[in-house]
Amino acid sequence: MSAPAAPSLATSRLVGVASGLRAAPSDPARVLPVRDELADLFPWGGLRRGTTIAVRGSTALLLALLAEATANGSWAAVVGVPDLGVLAAAETGVVTDRLALIPDPGAQPSSVIAALLDGLDLVAVAPGRLADAHARRLSARARHRGAVLLPLGPWPGVDLELRCDRSTWTGLGLGHGHLRQREVVVHTRGRGSAARPGRATLLLPGPTGTVRPAPFEPPTELRPRLRDRAG
Repeated sequence: MSAPAAPSLATSRLVGVASGLRAAPSDPARVLPVRDELADLFPWGGLRRGTTIAVRGSTALLLALLAEATANGSWAAVVGVPDLGVLAAAETGVVTDRLALIPDPGAQPSSVIAALLDGLDLVAVAPGRLADAHARRLSARARHRGAVLLPLGPWPGVDLELRCDRSTWTGLGLGHGHLRQREVVVHTRGRGSAARPGRATLLLPGPTGTVRPAPFEPPTELRPRLRDRAG
């Protein structure tokens, strides 16, 4: 079933209630919190209202970004990701009572996304059929409304891009066992205050399902010397 047209969605109970509960919607400089393990990826220490932050290569990273904000009262939506389930979001720490999933935004996705930006704090989007002109207008809408727009893929004129480049699962033995954790390397680049590139190595998910910092391992060439000192 297709999503309703933008006027109906804009007056729906979900968007109306979220708009009424959102704290300080007129303060676009406010920063929404992220988990401590992710804070160093952002020059603002979190998700700054009015920005467009692209997440590439990991839906798990997107959910990790939503977790702390929803736990602190923010409302979020994920648009155009039909294989994303509530259970996966909950395991990552997202408060699902404050999460709306719109698997198919219908024939006018930009209108649906614009309506969500008017009422919610964070809106994640699979770019899909959106033209660059529509994408830029949605970024302007987020900036005007003080929302955070989170495209899951390439997006023109983003303020910050987070990209997962490497992924290594651990936990399986010799053909048996369970995947317990995944180590990823996240690179950042952006513009303005976010122009300086950044990098972090994380467990996403960690052993408990949420994000954790990866344990430090010295470069291969240093390990013999460190073992000699320990002996």
